[in-house]
Amino acid sequence: MSSHTTLITGATQGLGRGIALDLATRGGTLLLHGRDRARLDAVANEVRAAAPDTTVRTYLADLADLDQVHAMAARIRAAEPRLDGLVNNAVAGGGAEPLRRELSRQGHELRFAVNHLAPYALVRDLLPLLIASAPARVVNVASIGQEAIDFDNVMLEHDYEGLRAYCRSKLAMIMATFELAAELDGTGVTVNTLHPAHLMDTEGVRAYGLTPAVGVEEGVRPTVRLLLDPDLETTTGRYFDRFTDTRAHDQAYDPRARKRLMHLTHALIG
Repeated sequence: MSSHTTLITGATQGLGRGIALDLATRGGTLLLHGRDRARLDAVANEVRAAAPDTTVRTYLADLADLDQVHAMAARIRAAEPRLDGLVNNAVAGGGAEPLRRELSRQGHELRFAVNHLAPYALVRDLLPLLIASAPARVVNVASIGQEAIDFDNVMLEHDYEGLRAYCRSKLAMIMATFELAAELDGTGVTVNTLHPAHLMDTEGVRAYGLTPAVGVEEGVRPTVRLLLDPDLETTTGRYFDRFTDTRAHDQAYDPRARKRLMHLTHALIG
């Protein structure tokens, strides 16, 4: 790991912070993303204190604004000589007011924007760096909570509910994972996705009013495994429920649905 560079989105709390602290003990370079400067600096200092030999750099961006996503990717491409791993962990959960529909900076439904459009745009923008650094791995943190996308109501302008929006956005992330993996086959860049753990003790779980069932460390282990396990070096285009390679929602395997999603996604990310 001493030569590895890994980018973690949503690193200021919860699972992202846990992954950062775990990887820090292994050396290398960590690129930590957050949307709040004070919290980002605080977690960077915490990681440096825990592992003084690990290099830590920070990148500030609000993933609810695609312009900021593209700008952050441009800064990373300009500043970083390599990128061996990318963990798309940042998330918009069900929300503290689940019946209040929120929008991104570009006017897209917020969960769809943060949980699907932003990570997909980030990967696309960083592909030159990832391919040049191959073998490299992308790990998309999804969820066992998945619901079929209604292509006549993608942005949930009707029948909105926060958890429904979250579950649809996470299925979109999984579908995009499969598409990217097929596209990148042979490049040395793998793309996988997982449900890390059930009801981890995170701000998002508590904000929605759910009771956490397990600690964040339960989600760190399967996520880091996808990133580092040598036995998974060529594994790509798979969905894992923690450590188990399993089947996602049926819609994730529908070629027509995936084609519709990707056509829409490319139109929206610009």
